[in-house]
Amino acid sequence: MFALCDCNNFFVSCERVFRPDLQKRPVVVLSGNDGCVVARSNEVKRLGIKMGVPFYQIKAEVEKYGIVHFSSNFALYGDLSSRIMRLLAQHTTELQQYSIDEAFLDLSYCSSVKEAEALCRRLRADIMKGIGVPVSFGLAGTKTLCKVASHYAKRYSGYKGVCVIDTESKRQKALAQYPIEDVWGIGRQSAAKLKQAYIDTALDFANHTPLFAKNLLHLPGLNTWRELNGEDCISVQELPEKQSMSYTRTFAHGVTDRQILEQALCEFCARVTEKLRDQNSVCQQMIVFAHTSRFSDYPTTIHSALTFTTPTNNTQEMTQAMLRAVRQQWKSNTPYKRAGVILTAIKQDKGIQQSLFDTRNRQRDNQLQQTMDNINKKTGKRTIAFLPSMPAESTKQLFDVGAKSPAYTTNIKEIVVLKC
Repeated sequence: MFALCDCNNFFVSCERVFRPDLQKRPVVVLSGNDGCVVARSNEVKRLGIKMGVPFYQIKAEVEKYGIVHFSSNFALYGDLSSRIMRLLAQHTTELQQYSIDEAFLDLSYCSSVKEAEALCRRLRADIMKGIGVPVSFGLAGTKTLCKVASHYAKRYSGYKGVCVIDTESKRQKALAQYPIEDVWGIGRQSAAKLKQAYIDTALDFANHTPLFAKNLLHLPGLNTWRELNGEDCISVQELPEKQSMSYTRTFAHGVTDRQILEQALCEFCARVTEKLRDQNSVCQQMIVFAHTSRFSDYPTTIHSALTFTTPTNNTQEMTQAMLRAVRQQWKSNTPYKRAGVILTAIKQDKGIQQSLFDTRNRQRDNQLQQTMDNINKKTGKRTIAFLPSMPAESTKQLFDVGAKSPAYTTNIKEIVVLKC
């Protein structure tokens, strides 16, 4: 028996932890520079506002219904996520975190399904009491069926936050009402192929033969078919890593100072290479860009695709290469409005073939990078960084984060103040 713990409307729930006045009020969380809606409360969902809609398109609804909006506060979300994961880890022999707000628990040590369900209900109450974030649990014999069960646990109040698929009749009933495009592991292209074969629900797919699944969707599709039929065969660790990563932002105003643009790009590079190291990967190609507004009279673009002879995840090495490219293409008195860093050709950080003509002392570089990562994890981000780095004050001025909530749990200057 596995369980999937899924936080309900996670970003919105995090904002509500320190703002109880927002309970039962419509709330949205926006992407970088308040571009698009990336999280919605149930009240907003009932208004028909879709995920990913540009914020400017719903300004009328915001005014009409009094929708409260926040800029993304990833420091807060990440900290509350880690607290939830630490609590869950105390009650399972194996915890597999799938995303910032989802984790699979191995409950095979429980003597019965009833014991596993009771444990999940206790965990749900403990997380709500200790952290303040509502969660749902889906229990089943495979991880894909856990995702299905979690879907029903979140959407139907009768389950009281915990849905169990432990019998054949429950499996058939759950899959019969589950759209094929929502099945874990079925992407947009795979869903289109299945719909062409008149497969609209998860049960339609599960009732086909394994040969059909393999011929149409190859081995990943076969594994999904097996999971839907109750055979555990997918591990979170075996899922493919991201093949590309990016960190891009739109500036609140045009940047004409080269030093400020370089500081911003160095910040982007540091953020994205940190993600690269977190999944134990390296990359061989990096794209760096900056461009003016598309409405500019004289559109100007900095764009450079960099290739590393030895795949790397070292921030210093990648920052140095990026700065050389930017300085070669820099044009003064040009208001750059958007910039970013994109990593491609990503692979696992093992068995890397070094170039014969590589002159870097990679052992020293990696030791320095690891030391810096350890310091920043213990004392907070930006405690130590490669120059040119961007001070936090400059970040607030450069990016439009006026609707961002305080970092209640990670910044001593922004903790909750009680007035007696």
